[in-house]
Amino acid sequence: MTTADTTATARTHWSGTADRAETDRWDAVATEVAETLGVDALARDRANAQPFAEATLLKDSGLATLLDPAELGGGGAHWESAFRAVRILSRTDASIGQLLGYHYINEANVALVAPAEERERWFRATVDGRWIWGDSVNPVDPNLTLSVDGDGYRLNGFKRYSTGSGVGDALLINAVVDGGEHHGEFAFLVLPYGHPGVELVDDWDNLGQRLSASNTVTYRDVRVEPEHVLGFGTDEPIQSIITPGIQLVFGNLYLGLAQGALAQARELTNARPNSWFLSGVPTYSDDPFVRRLYGELVSRVAAVEALADRVNRRFDEVVGDGWAVTADDRAALEIEIAQLKVVSSDTAVDVANRVFEATGTSSTANRVGLDLHWRNIRTHSLHDPVDYKKLEVGANFLTGVVQPISLYT
Repeated sequence: MTTADTTATARTHWSGTADRAETDRWDAVATEVAETLGVDALARDRANAQPFAEATLLKDSGLATLLDPAELGGGGAHWESAFRAVRILSRTDASIGQLLGYHYINEANVALVAPAEERERWFRATVDGRWIWGDSVNPVDPNLTLSVDGDGYRLNGFKRYSTGSGVGDALLINAVVDGGEHHGEFAFLVLPYGHPGVELVDDWDNLGQRLSASNTVTYRDVRVEPEHVLGFGTDEPIQSIITPGIQLVFGNLYLGLAQGALAQARELTNARPNSWFLSGVPTYSDDPFVRRLYGELVSRVAAVEALADRVNRRFDEVVGDGWAVTADDRAALEIEIAQLKVVSSDTAVDVANRVFEATGTSSTANRVGLDLHWRNIRTHSLHDPVDYKKLEVGANFLTGVVQPISLYT
């Protein structure tokens, strides 16, 4: 890798932290979108169609450009507001929460990777074109070759689990350069939807997160022009902060799923007639075992929320330092986010499973759809093994060691 030229700017366009007015504003926008998504979330999940209409909803609401510079027509908001939006959407439709979160992370590479003189071009294209950014990055599927071809490159191979690729206006791709002055470097490429030689394979048909457009993408002799190159990997800690960022998206996604499962389960429990005949109370909502269950689950989710709120704000504080961010700053943030990943993942899986104990057999009917929360968290929590996050946190606590930087740490 190389060292970035930071003479033009030492900061990103993000600075400071969100005030209450900002978070209230974007919480309201996200809540309205979540309510719209919630009307037919189960039906859309079962249809398993590419989420073009949902992507348009994100654009029309302003959520898609929330993080873009205000002077270029974007929302001018902070990461805390973005993470909260992902959380709120995930309460009713975690697939679209995932789509939005990955969009934020993918586009953030404009601020963290692109040369300073190129950033405005990319941001203007995003805002004016109302882009959703998908990705084709999957680091455990390194089946891409990027070969020098004249003043550009040729791209061949495939990537599975390319979230947002089915509907993304811009597709972020990572590949190692073979040949030329950038030989061996990690390239960040951006290709538009429908670019010649890029084939979207509609094969995402999994248990959950079915509308995240996480398809396979194949590349057959794809011409990559210089204008499609966003930038190259560097040794700057600020650039690699995007990896803890995606894990923080996950933490908020999982928290939203747990909150959504609890909200639906509460409605179902309060609507249940009668009670268990041995309980001695008139309704299930009066049953002490039901109340104990909710007391435990609600309290655990509240604790996860408190940690998420703290780390969301901390992310803004670190990102706002730009190229002044040190390796120690990044490491400390990484560990905090790993802690959130551990507790949010384990809690959400448990909550989405155990709420059925309070809602009863009737809640397993297909028309109810309470299973949607469990299917979504069970699927996405397997993105990368949470056990390795536990090891990461434990090793750091015991010896201070930090895992080597990768696309998972």
